[in-house]
Amino acid sequence: MADPDAAGNDVQHGVIAHYRLADCGLGEPGQRQVVRRSQRLLAEAIEQAGVGEFDGNEYGGGEAVLYAYGPDADALFAVMAPVLNDLPFRPAYVVLRHGSVDDPLAPEHRIDL
Repeated sequence: MADPDAAGNDVQHGVIAHYRLADCGLGEPGQRQVVRRSQRLLAEAIEQAGVGEFDGNEYGGGEAVLYAYGPDADALFAVMAPVLNDLPFRPAYVVLRHGSVDDPLAPEHRIDL
């Protein structure tokens, strides 16, 4: 018989950070450079802590969005928070998703930065 808890261990929670940029498009080149630098720091911190993986970014509509996934959104955010708080772009917020992206009922929690 399969262990029901074992299947739950594969669920990837998400931490999705949203930052408003200077214009309605992709932001200014200097802003994208700052985001890229922060991405490297995030990837290193997440890997060193062993809490998940940094999955990339998306630009558009005057916003930069950063994605990371792991088995525990709270632990992942705790590692990411220092870097996310250092990004100068505001308004900004983070969504902690406690469940699979495929689960429309997975609880989410928004944190304003």
